[in-house]
Amino acid sequence: MDKRLEAFLKLLNIMDELREKCPWDKKQTLESIRHLTIEETYELSEAIIEKNYQDIKKELGDLLLHIVFYAKIGSEEQHFNIEDIINSINEKLIRRHPHIFGNKKVKDAEEVKENWEKIKMNEGKRSVLSGVPLSLPAMIKAYRIQDKAKGMGFDWEKPEQVWEKVEEEMKELRAEIDNMAAAEKVENEFGDLLFALINYARFIGVNPEDALEKTNKKFIKRFLYLESKAKENGNSLKSMSLKEMDVFWNEAKELE
Repeated sequence: MDKRLEAFLKLLNIMDELREKCPWDKKQTLESIRHLTIEETYELSEAIIEKNYQDIKKELGDLLLHIVFYAKIGSEEQHFNIEDIINSINEKLIRRHPHIFGNKKVKDAEEVKENWEKIKMNEGKRSVLSGVPLSLPAMIKAYRIQDKAKGMGFDWEKPEQVWEKVEEEMKELRAEIDNMAAAEKVENEFGDLLFALINYARFIGVNPEDALEKTNKKFIKRFLYLESKAKENGNSLKSMSLKEMDVFWNEAKELE
């Protein structure tokens, strides 16, 4: 037997036994493990950003376990089983890749994405945006909305045009702040600016979620250094001036 199939079959058998004999596993439902799946997904995301390949392997295993767990519960409730899940994705991949499994010709990856969205619409989707989960974090959702719209041809032509939009939104936000506008108006303009910046990130090949998370990690690392140096010198951050803190902050930057 193919070693991949052998390993997967072993996992399925382990899941069957856990579901039958383990008190914790026996009591789980689709709903009870949902939040754990979300947690595992974020842990995988962090491992990918850190390029920690051992952790990536581990977190992928955890997610695979969750899929098998959902399939087991689904089969017990006679909704679906692991075979249904695998057949469903197999059929979708074949249907949405006619340039591989059919006679469709494409020139590049962008045309593949455009065809993907068109095929989804032919499958009965009411809107190309219906594929964007409502529960996604706002930044990821904005990026996906823009990417989906692009797949249907609704997009800027050049990065310069998008940057002009960013500058326009910055001016509008500044004007509302200078005019001491109501908080709601300032919030709206700030949202428009963020949306434009995310759009620009997409045009220059930057994933804004990844970029911001890397900056978060960089800030945390520098701030922890700042705290440790203050403690070494018998100070607390609150007792230090910004000028004094800048010395250690710049040291942290140099250490990177």
